[in-house]
Amino acid sequence: MEQQCLKHKDDLWILFNGKEYCVGLTKKAQDDLGKVTFASFPKVEAKVQAGMPVVEVEAEKAVCEFSSPLNGVVSSVNDQLDDLNAEDEMKAWLFSLKDVDPDEFTRLG
Repeated sequence: MEQQCLKHKDDLWILFNGKEYCVGLTKKAQDDLGKVTFASFPKVEAKVQAGMPVVEVEAEKAVCEFSSPLNGVVSSVNDQLDDLNAEDEMKAWLFSLKDVDPDEFTRLG
């Protein structure tokens, strides 16, 4: 059974798909940044902590650093810049996390 929950924190959306937690740019973040021209990501299998800067995005209007909203292990990253500029914010995912405490996700806004 696929479970989906969507939360928002600090211009990021977090989606639990029943297996892992995908983190991406909200439409507001996309609008504030403009067209993304470069992004640096954490390594797959890297352990990250909530509040730890993990992604740097360079764009037309700004350079911005985004922190992980959750503790976990990076399971994948989206290095397709075209996706980060997509109209559909669900395509603008940055990275996915595994080994996340479900209670931590529940506590997000």
